Amino acid sequence: MDIYEVKSMGNRIHGNEYVGRGIVIGMTEDASKCAIAYFIMGRSENSRNRIFKKEGDNLTIYPFDESKVEDPSLIIYNPVMVNGNKTIVTNGDQTTTIYDKIDVDKAAGKCTCYAFEKALKTREFEPDGPNWTPRISGIVKITDEEFSYKLSILKSADREGTACNRFTFDYEPLPGVGHFIHTYVCDGNPIPTFQGEPERVTIPDDIDEFYDDIWNNLDANNKISLYVRYIDLDTGKYDDRMINKNK
Repeated sequence: MDIYEVKSMGNRIHGNEYVGRGIVIGMTEDASKCAIAYFIMGRSENSRNRIFKKEGDNLTIYPFDESKVEDPSLIIYNPVMVNGNKTIVTNGDQTTTIYDKIDVDKAAGKCTCYAFEKALKTREFEPDGPNWTPRISGIVKITDEEFSYKLSILKSADREGTACNRFTFDYEPLPGVGHFIHTYVCDGNPIPTFQGEPERVTIPDDIDEFYDDIWNNLDANNKISLYVRYIDLDTGKYDDRMINKNK
């Protein structure tokens, strides 16, 4: 096994019925942009009843049909939020937990470098046993001097959900390389949670190429929504793409 092998997103997800929710962060091949992608999949009617909506620089998930909502606490949240020079992306309402911790540390005159880890220390996996869906999170920091990113996963320590294990991965970006973390390995009952380090994936210069590679290779029955953002490292301006299966 080559631990440094880099594959396209299409190669990573093609033929896998259910990887759940996924986050990708990395740098384009020409080293000019930060790439962020977030997608959701669903097996149940409650999980499939969702759409993405842009609200300013942030992204929100809403129910497609409000009359069919069973548990709004695990459906309605902000997957993407921007706080100053930081962009947060997660698969749950821990996005707001991280955002608020950054604000608290700013107000106290503290360094916000570890706000991500401190915020996630107060959270754990989702209470949906026996799956105990992991909470996956990412954060990007872009300044004139620095571009860096982190990924995290909060997982159940055992089958009973009695404790939470927390893993954080801190990256120095490489041109053309990104890291992909997802909630599940594949479909199952219970669903097996993500294992090991985030997977290395290629990040092309063209946002449409990246966007198409993800959407076209997600399982057609279970894919729900995809959002991709490319941030220019010099200007901070971004380009984005979004698609919802529910229309």
